[in-house]
Amino acid sequence: MGAKVRLLNDSERTSLAARGCTSTNWDEVYVCSDFSVEQLLNVHLIGSVHIGSGSRISNATIENYHIGSNCHIDSVLRLECRHATSFGEGVVVAAVNENGGRSVTIYRDLTAQIAYIMTMMRNRGEAVNYLRGLAEREAAIHRTTVGIIEDNVSIVGVRFIRELHIEEGAIIEGCSLLENGTVGRGSKIGIDVRARDFIADSNSRIDGAASIERCYIGENSVIANGFTAVDTLFFANCHCENGEAASVFAGPFTVSHHKSSLLIAGIFSFFNAGSGTNQSNHLFKSGAVHQAVHQRGTKFGSSAYVMAPSIEGAFSVVLGRHTRHHDTQDMPFSYLIEEGGRTMLMPALSLKSYGTVRDIEKWKSRDKRTERRDNINFEEFNPFLTGKMLRGVDILTRLYEADPEAKSFIYNRTEIRSSMLTRGIKLYNSAIAASLGFMLEAGDYERIEDDGSEWIDMGGQYISLGDTERVLSRMVESKASLDELRGLLHDMHLGYADRAAAYAYAILGHMLGHKPSHEEVADIIEASHNIYARMREVTEADRQRDCGTDMMVGYGYDFRDEEERAADFYATR
Repeated sequence: MGAKVRLLNDSERTSLAARGCTSTNWDEVYVCSDFSVEQLLNVHLIGSVHIGSGSRISNATIENYHIGSNCHIDSVLRLECRHATSFGEGVVVAAVNENGGRSVTIYRDLTAQIAYIMTMMRNRGEAVNYLRGLAEREAAIHRTTVGIIEDNVSIVGVRFIRELHIEEGAIIEGCSLLENGTVGRGSKIGIDVRARDFIADSNSRIDGAASIERCYIGENSVIANGFTAVDTLFFANCHCENGEAASVFAGPFTVSHHKSSLLIAGIFSFFNAGSGTNQSNHLFKSGAVHQAVHQRGTKFGSSAYVMAPSIEGAFSVVLGRHTRHHDTQDMPFSYLIEEGGRTMLMPALSLKSYGTVRDIEKWKSRDKRTERRDNINFEEFNPFLTGKMLRGVDILTRLYEADPEAKSFIYNRTEIRSSMLTRGIKLYNSAIAASLGFMLEAGDYERIEDDGSEWIDMGGQYISLGDTERVLSRMVESKASLDELRGLLHDMHLGYADRAAAYAYAILGHMLGHKPSHEEVADIIEASHNIYARMREVTEADRQRDCGTDMMVGYGYDFRDEEERAADFYATR
């Protein structure tokens, strides 16, 4: 894009007419200096059209588009820009709250962290309004009446493309309708896709009759196979097929593969939806105003159901139907199981599950981003989860001390059996000790002083509330741009290890009742490795059970010999 262009000469116009090409006004058609009439065949040009070097166009109607170099456009019913557009920027997405109470104004370089602030921190009204104003100004800057196709783009077999900015290397094949949007660098849009008012970030894929409206599709995300999404934000590495999303904040690595699965009116990240996953946000009283929070790593089993409002703590496993509006945010690594219409809470139980270990390890290996606009922390041991577990131990201990003889305890509309409570305390204490040691070892705990505030998971980034408040204050006071805000948050991300170490040092000092010495720090680091090894022995035993002979059912079923069955089992697994 941006190469010098010229008008067609009379000879070229005559030759193009012979090749079935027409124009409403040849004086509005500009071509590259090395243009050849062989580049166009059966093309109808309307309004302002620019054609770059080496781009070949056939069997298409094109209205008000500037086309870069080395593009391939064939069999396109309409490629048109008839209205002023910002290509999806400035679209308001009613994420999390269907009635619009947490709406986000999207723009091309939106990140999970900036969207999180706009969505989930409405109590910081000045900062949220400032961000929305910046996003609106970004859209106004890019507003134009001419569509843009950058270099090396392929568009084949498409019905309607209207008001689109298609970035370098994108591939569009067989889609039905794309309107008012941006297709990011290297992205692919395929068969029968319908998309309106959207932005698809770099290397994303929308395919297989997917339908999206008012959506942001993050880097390296996949929306495919009939999935429908409205008013939803998908950030990096999401993968959704077959089901439906409505008013969702889908943080990094949100996954839903199965039919009849509904994600609605909630915030998700590192989430896995089982088949038939469902939620309700409408109690038929004050409208569809309720929301749910499914913290990082939450998994829903087949046909699991949750009625909003509700919160599950990080790395929870949800099985059955839950209608009593539970809040287990301070009970991470837990199971929530339906029993007789009640929600039974099993605190910390998934710390013993190999599935949790596998989840934590697989995400980093599956991160294929190149732009890396979203800040994503993958650390297993971190201040966010440690703080949750510390509060979990305190809550469980107080419940037990209030009635040591009780057979079960009620906590935030869930029920905890006595045996599960005592086991949860032990599991949390082990994980806390391991966490402190690993955080102290990973960073310089003396470089920065902990501010004593809680930590949050800001759309995939672990950050303290104190640092968040400082970033927001600085943004408003200095009138920072969106790029500058992103830089401030990225600086916090780069300094995460030292900040986490300072947090762990402060917690250790609180436990010891004095400032820890270097020797005491070394001792907790050594102890953490021993505790971690024991924890992994438990999860490895869980993995071995999943690979044991009890799981050989259906393997080698044509053979009666046990060795033959085992051979088929191990060759497969």
